[in-house]
Amino acid sequence: QVQLVESGGGLVQAGGSLRLSCAASGSISSINKMDWYRQAPGKQRELVALITSGGGTNYADSVKGRFTISRDNGKHMAYLQMSSLKPEDTAVYYCHAELSTLQFPSATYSYWGQGTRVTVSS
Repeated sequence: QVQLVESGGGLVQAGGSLRLSCAASGSISSINKMDWYRQAPGKQRELVALITSGGGTNYADSVKGRFTISRDNGKHMAYLQMSSLKPEDTAVYYCHAELSTLQFPSATYSYWGQGTRVTVSS
């Protein structure tokens, strides 16, 4: 079994910072891409940032220059450092990973965390 667990969400004032963490655990062989998505009330889930196994990154235009994604391959962790937060960043943030398991190392599977809520007050 593989699990992704997010942490670090909370309430913050506009202009503040938060750091989200995503811990992947279980029978993991390797993790390819790790992403952060978010879903605001009444809106579709959107990609916020991604990081490849080699460290390549990509960001949504709305967060470029404010958010930084990183990962620790040895610990199967991903992070999202969020700065200069705006009320429009309020959402549930989800961690997503594409990974291979020890049981099926040649296959790639998609896993999601349960989400962590970020609320930015004005």
